[in-house]
Amino acid sequence: MEKSALQIARAAYQPKLPKALLGPVVAKEGKPTQSVGNQEEIKALFPNTYGMPVIEFVPGEQKQLEPFNVGIILSGGQAPGGHNVISGLFDGVKSLNPANKLYGFILGPGGLVDHNYMEITPEIMDEYRNTGGFDIIGSGRTKLEEVDQFEKGIQILRELGIKALVIIGGDDSNTNACVLAEYYAAKQYGVQVIGCPKTIDGDLKNEQIETSFGFDTACKTYSELIGNIQRDCNSARKYWHFIKLMGRSASHIALECALQCQPNICLISEEVEEKNMSLDDVVTYIAQAVADRAAEGNNFGTVLIPEGLIEFIPAIKKLIAQLNDILATPEAQNLGRSAQIDFVKNHISKENLEVFNSLPTSVARQLALDRDPHGNVQVSLIETEKLLSAMVAVKLEQWKKEGKYVGKFGTQHHFFGYEGRCAAPSNYDADYCYSLGFNASRLIANGKTGYMSVVRNTTAPAAEWIAGGVPITMMMNMEKRNGKMKPVIRKALVELDGAPFKFFASKRAEWAKQTAYVYPGPIQYWGPTEVCDQPTKTLQLEHQ
Repeated sequence: MEKSALQIARAAYQPKLPKALLGPVVAKEGKPTQSVGNQEEIKALFPNTYGMPVIEFVPGEQKQLEPFNVGIILSGGQAPGGHNVISGLFDGVKSLNPANKLYGFILGPGGLVDHNYMEITPEIMDEYRNTGGFDIIGSGRTKLEEVDQFEKGIQILRELGIKALVIIGGDDSNTNACVLAEYYAAKQYGVQVIGCPKTIDGDLKNEQIETSFGFDTACKTYSELIGNIQRDCNSARKYWHFIKLMGRSASHIALECALQCQPNICLISEEVEEKNMSLDDVVTYIAQAVADRAAEGNNFGTVLIPEGLIEFIPAIKKLIAQLNDILATPEAQNLGRSAQIDFVKNHISKENLEVFNSLPTSVARQLALDRDPHGNVQVSLIETEKLLSAMVAVKLEQWKKEGKYVGKFGTQHHFFGYEGRCAAPSNYDADYCYSLGFNASRLIANGKTGYMSVVRNTTAPAAEWIAGGVPITMMMNMEKRNGKMKPVIRKALVELDGAPFKFFASKRAEWAKQTAYVYPGPIQYWGPTEVCDQPTKTLQLEHQ
């Protein structure tokens, strides 16, 4: 594989580890835990892995372990730092016993079921250290839910002598890891399952997980792009740029990018829902900011929009919930696409039908027809940025006739998604991911299963980070998926009473009127520590 100058330079970077992981460790156990919701149901579903304590690794005595092998799976969408999780696990497993082997299952969980794997050797591993992407073994979205899948998995795990399986993924993937850990524990198969928190969306976090890996790099990458657009915007002075950002279930990316770039407008889905705003309320809010800037002679600006915004508008959220239930019925699934639209209209409530009919035809069809493997609306396919700008244009034309607006409204549209998912990891993500992987090897060595690898105190220097594990069952509750109640990890939304949002809210009126843009520039790898290694603004504000 030919390497770029950046890859060659980054290959020499040695990620930093928490001091606690530099020598032999022992697990210090906390109190028994319970799930964040639906305790009785979760306990009944996970009797063998429920109630385990949170653990923290502290220095211990050196123990000689018999050789063992480990498997690893990359699951779901890509996030910067995945290769460093694997390199941390690789180095951690080899440090326990050089004879240990690491096997990667190809193209996600499907590789486990289909027995498609490769051994990760030192030569292969060295090709991928500190690089972005998941291309070392690829990723996939196969869900591990069926007994047949679990049994096919155990066949290859036994054949390869694999003692533990590490699943790197988001909330759905780690829910699957928890289900698999429970099944293997109940059957006494002797295979441990460890999860690792990945998602650029930032919605896999809680008191124990400060941030999911990839969020730092993705936000810095998007912020660089937004900064570039804002510089162009402030140079040409003739366009309003509507920029949609990743974040279907939460607005963490939009909020972090707003904190870094200071755009004129940033919509936060959670606030839209909290204030019970209608689509027209959102449009009016943007249009007013456009009109106010036009009054000052500024016919340009930037608007950040989380991709899941439309799902958070209460009236549309109610519509989607009923659509999900109707479309999950066998009767609806056996119909053609056109017939489904008629079926939907005949089976939704009068209130929801009015909302459905008020939407542009293209958006209504996407809400009614397009679903992901989990049964959710594929909101990334809905061009919310174009929908909002078109509706703002109509409102401004109306105001112009009424003498309320004098200005020009030209628009440009952007959606930043794939641009950030495989970026070369920032120093923070390189260190954090390597630590998560290395830490997973210690969870395995300490006989843990059904745990997620966690590293905390990450606003401090890496040496002071705290490593350990949290039971995956602790994060779970019951939610409706594809028309059925299922155990899932609860998503972390933007907290409107949290420090990051409150700081943003205190500044947005000023940013809306003024041109207060910040241009973050490229991710910095070299230079002063205060530039290279700083964590996200979100984390800094949360830990003030």
